[in-house]
Amino acid sequence: MAPHAGVFGQSPLSRQSTTALAQRAPDELNKPISRSTVWRILDEDAIKPWQYEPWIFPRAADFFTKAAGVLDLDEGYWQGERRDPFDRVLSSDEKTSIQARIRCHTTLPPGPGRPRRVEAEYERGGALQYLAGWDVQEGLVRGRCEAKMGIAPFGRLVQQVRERPEYGSAYRVFGVVDNGSSPRGEASVQRLRKAYANAILVHTPVHASWLNQVEGYFSLLQRKVLTPNDSTTLPELEVRIRLYEELTNQQPKPFDGRFTKYDLLALLQRLARRETASRVQTPSTPTSRV
Repeated sequence: MAPHAGVFGQSPLSRQSTTALAQRAPDELNKPISRSTVWRILDEDAIKPWQYEPWIFPRAADFFTKAAGVLDLDEGYWQGERRDPFDRVLSSDEKTSIQARIRCHTTLPPGPGRPRRVEAEYERGGALQYLAGWDVQEGLVRGRCEAKMGIAPFGRLVQQVRERPEYGSAYRVFGVVDNGSSPRGEASVQRLRKAYANAILVHTPVHASWLNQVEGYFSLLQRKVLTPNDSTTLPELEVRIRLYEELTNQQPKPFDGRFTKYDLLALLQRLARRETASRVQTPSTPTSRV
């Protein structure tokens, strides 16, 4: 249905209920329809304009070049050549400001037909930062909790990982990182290479941390351990995080990454076509809004 115009010729609504749409049907369609019919039509439609998701469009000039390098590493290539069998790829990042929450009321257990009830108000019991490296080839995770972010905490994670023989003796160790405060910029590349001759730091493009495989591990940690977050002290919170890390390493499994640089190129081309089409669309062109 077309947008319902108000006294100023446009509608302030970005979403409408099925009841409201059914009430407009006699004016718009010249016949009445029920709420259930409206719902069925909307449910069967391939385009659902009332649904949306947050999105950051790629803007960096070197976006594809950097992203393709990261995706090639996941596929087993580096700069157009097959990776050496003794290379290692480690995806690293920080999960910041994980709070210990002291609920103002004790959490109530679930009952028949009733979910668990978690008090929305809480006092803050402090926060910690969780730094982790995800082994792309083996699915193992090495992590540590720190009070703050920064160059020194990131350096301690690197040292912790390097103490393991598989990384210390590797031909090359590729560290995939985003553009966070700790490993940001060319200075971090040189700093790591100076400390470890076989280390190569690879940055994802700006606003593309989703290319970093450790984000998948962080997502699992958030869903399985930190939601809802009922840890009342930082030591308790750290123990739970480290226990999940150990649990993950008991049955390590690499992520099945099937998104290649060719898939990325196709995605960027589709976005470019849609952006071009939206620019040439005239204001009078009708758009669907529910």
